[in-house]
Amino acid sequence: MKKLFKSIALATVASGALLSSAAMAADQKVAVVNFQEVMGKIPQTAAIMQALEAEFKDAKAELAQLEKDIKYYQEKKKRDSSLMSEKEIEELDKKMADLYQDYQTKGKALQQQAGARQNEETNKIVALVRQAIDGIAAKEKVDLVIEQKAIVFSKPDLSITDKVVEQVSKLN
Repeated sequence: MKKLFKSIALATVASGALLSSAAMAADQKVAVVNFQEVMGKIPQTAAIMQALEAEFKDAKAELAQLEKDIKYYQEKKKRDSSLMSEKEIEELDKKMADLYQDYQTKGKALQQQAGARQNEETNKIVALVRQAIDGIAAKEKVDLVIEQKAIVFSKPDLSITDKVVEQVSKLN
């Protein structure tokens, strides 16, 4: 815990020194970008989400069917157990356990695959956004671009967020 506080204090001092030295240098130009806003506004994000939804549609449908089957057998056991023999109840329990195991396995695999694909596609978009930021910074002769989350306050005219959104949107 002590190390964590030391690390946080050191990072705060270092970032404060960086920002103060950047602010003190009169010939340096600073810009701010809201990365999260950019990602939310560009059409590529929505397109990728739709593509991923379509890509994993069948696997999600299979999971939904397994879930329905499990619920059906649970209700059947609840409803008909008094009419069933011990062997029938055991078979039904085994069937539900097998379905649940299959559901867990496929659900975990789907979650991992979908997460990996989403990260892969997000990284492509992030590369486009960074390329746009670099281009705008070079064009406007900006020396330092800071993520808006990293600062407490900035003047609105320092923001290049809308320019980044516009430029990345054109790459569609």
